[in-house]
Amino acid sequence: MNIEKIIKENQGTIVDVRTPQEFFEGNVSGSVNVPLQDIQMRLDEIKLLKTPLVLCCASGARSNAAYNFLAQQGIDCCNAGTWLNVNYYQSLTV
Repeated sequence: MNIEKIIKENQGTIVDVRTPQEFFEGNVSGSVNVPLQDIQMRLDEIKLLKTPLVLCCASGARSNAAYNFLAQQGIDCCNAGTWLNVNYYQSLTV
């Protein structure tokens, strides 16, 4: 899965799994905030998002945990690492 291409071509949904406070301090334009601790209880909502899901966080650790859980649920997703990387890839589309 080419994460950069997915982001550039707006093929899926960017899901930021940081806390709401972290998200509001800076995020990728158009991204959705679903904190890692809320993933299980918001699974029905997540399943309605356009896939593939591009998961990001501050360092890549929480997005990796989210990836492992969501992939086990059969959801098409990828771990894009930090939100800053995703933001950079998105900026290349302008």
